[in-house]
Amino acid sequence: MRAVSLIIIAISTHFPLALPSLPKKIGAFVTLFYYKLIAAIFIFLISMVTAIYPLKKKTALSHPESVELGEALASGIFLGAAFFHLLPESIQLFSQLYGHIRYPVPEVICLSGFLLMLFLERLSIIAPSHHAKIWLPSILIIILIIHALMEGAVLGLGAALPDTTLLFIAILAHKGSESFALCVTLLKHQLHRARILFLILFFAFMTPLGIGLGMFIMNESLIGDHGQLIAACFNAFAAGTFIYISTLHHIRFHKHTEETQGLLELGCLVLGLAAMAVIAWWV
Repeated sequence: MRAVSLIIIAISTHFPLALPSLPKKIGAFVTLFYYKLIAAIFIFLISMVTAIYPLKKKTALSHPESVELGEALASGIFLGAAFFHLLPESIQLFSQLYGHIRYPVPEVICLSGFLLMLFLERLSIIAPSHHAKIWLPSILIIILIIHALMEGAVLGLGAALPDTTLLFIAILAHKGSESFALCVTLLKHQLHRARILFLILFFAFMTPLGIGLGMFIMNESLIGDHGQLIAACFNAFAAGTFIYISTLHHIRFHKHTEETQGLLELGCLVLGLAAMAVIAWWV
């Protein structure tokens, strides 16, 4: 015991800030870790529960206006996350690692994520009618899986509780409707129920997997340059997918004849965008 006491005294003498700050950092990390773990479980359950009802009824249901407002809010949050969080962090990391390179590498990676999502969605539109039964569900699943993986990874990369919480709310706001829409689409194309259930399960698992991947990348980025490079590339690519989902994808699936509903959705989108702007200034 005396030896341990001498060691503690020696450490506190040479590193006076080490002992007070270490418990705080560990406590914050543990709190954030459990928060993300609970978020992953909750997102998985929401994805599964919202797909069970149409799967049991085997019919398409109406899309409530409140759900569309929630999706608009989520789009604003994702757009804000891309421009106020993901892309700036990627640019900063690239600048720290490769300050001598003047070429806009993060922006190019961001654009590649945007173009990949655009290509997949255009592919679903121009698919031949006689292959639509195979093409459309497959492309829809790929788009949703990429987006689910990216949004989960961004949540997992979150280093502060406020922006992590807001991203969690954004994911919940649209995760149920995405799972519901995927299930209804698969039913329309007359896929076997066992295959639909497997695809829904696979889709529901993607966001928790992304959260775990994001947490792994965040830990690796604290180790060395390779980890920071991975985090920078991932942030830039995720920003591109978020920008697409929040703009062209949202516009395509939210066309209204009533001006009031369109203005309400625009207001929700701006609200989500403003919330991320405030958090970016605060954090």
